[in-house]
Amino acid sequence: MDSLLFLCARRIVAQRPLPALPDLPANLYPVLFQAAFMDGRPLALQDLVAAWPFPELHFQRLVGHRELHWDHPGIDCVKAVIQAVVEQLRQELEEPGPQSSRCRLRVLDMTGLCDSVPRDTPDGWTFWSRTQCLAEACVEVSKHQQEFQRRGSKRHKGCSGATTAEAALQHPGVDIHADLVVDETSYRMLRDALQIGATGLLRLKCREFQTKLISASEIVTLLESVDPSCLRRVDLCSLGFGDPGLSVILPHLSRFPELRSLKLWHMDRQHPTPESAMRMHCMARHLGMLPSLWDLNLGPAQLPGNLSQILCDLQAPLESLELPFCNLLPIDLTFLSQSIHALALKRLDLRGLYVSEGLLDPLQLLLEKASASLLYLDLAHCHVTDFHLATLLPTLLRCSRLRFLGLYGNSLSTAAIKDLLQKALELPDLRVVVYPIPKDCYTQDPLEFEWYIFVESVDEELLSAAKAEISHLLVNSGRTNLVWTDDPTHKALDYFSL
Repeated sequence: MDSLLFLCARRIVAQRPLPALPDLPANLYPVLFQAAFMDGRPLALQDLVAAWPFPELHFQRLVGHRELHWDHPGIDCVKAVIQAVVEQLRQELEEPGPQSSRCRLRVLDMTGLCDSVPRDTPDGWTFWSRTQCLAEACVEVSKHQQEFQRRGSKRHKGCSGATTAEAALQHPGVDIHADLVVDETSYRMLRDALQIGATGLLRLKCREFQTKLISASEIVTLLESVDPSCLRRVDLCSLGFGDPGLSVILPHLSRFPELRSLKLWHMDRQHPTPESAMRMHCMARHLGMLPSLWDLNLGPAQLPGNLSQILCDLQAPLESLELPFCNLLPIDLTFLSQSIHALALKRLDLRGLYVSEGLLDPLQLLLEKASASLLYLDLAHCHVTDFHLATLLPTLLRCSRLRFLGLYGNSLSTAAIKDLLQKALELPDLRVVVYPIPKDCYTQDPLEFEWYIFVESVDEELLSAAKAEISHLLVNSGRTNLVWTDDPTHKALDYFSL
């Protein structure tokens, strides 16, 4: 239920023009911003940003974690906030006044927002990109700034106009913190925006950097222009350790002292060659040059027997390791359980592990070593049967801090899932369990089609009955904060949210 304050704020932002904002108490601005966004009022947001009384505006703290859909007014609201900052800087260049009359905003934090959203326009489907929008804004302000400098340089030094120009160019500007996603469409504009650097009045500060289908040389060009003080994650989802371009990119990552997370997500199913082995050695050496790396994603890829070679040069233990569908061997899990990483792991993703191929005992040993720290464990599509689960269960229950357990895509019976639920109640911090569709709810053996789930092979009546039993047990347990779901798309915890 909305508070009385929020209801009043909605009435205020519905007015055009807004009441005299400078006369309002500063502590009303956040709730006015929330109301304007929720009701889709971009013009009100522009007015609020122009008069923002605080040095920082954290977008997601104000509006929460909301998905922006193509028909949601939130997209126009995001654009309005960005354009309001551009317009404010342009006005303060053209008409500089006393410091007290200027907008106090110095940092606009837009991290955590989705990047690309499809939009239905009269010309057909298009994609709105937040990264593109931010880059265009930086370039636009830079052009205003350059034009103003050119005009000022033509004036006589003794003129009042020159003094006005000098005063305007002392403006501290605004830093925009954002998570950037770059593809072939946004590359050129983002390159130009980043190369403006510290000289611009509107400056991009990248927190997370993700690439999509651009070349290694283009990635390097962007990384050379990114401010090294803010970057915490690099996601090279279009490149894997087997890609020759990776050896060109990795040396440039050592200039980012705050880099915590690296993703090399790539479907690489080629057989190992001498060249790929050399690249793997090169990757290990460069990973060792990242002293703050705590989160590493290496899948899906062909890594059988090579995990020790890749992780051997790391300077500090990993807190998060994702190895989905990496075709691991027992020697890989044995190495991991004996490494410095085992005692530090908070997040472990081993999706696609074939536990029946001699991996059950090494997996059990690894979980025992990680039991004191482990918060997140994903064993989806690992060919886990009732027998395997019963063997692993005592070790799982020793993971006393576990918050998330993923078991989707395994061949488990309703009885095994119910037994897991009853015993998992011993884990006080457990919040989410993603369980598989019980094997006794299929009209044919799910093992026949491996981890692919065909809806037409599920008996909906049996599945409804199984869900009802699980729900009944959950209700009787009193753990209202515990989510049990068979939805494989349930949002998983990110490393930085642990």
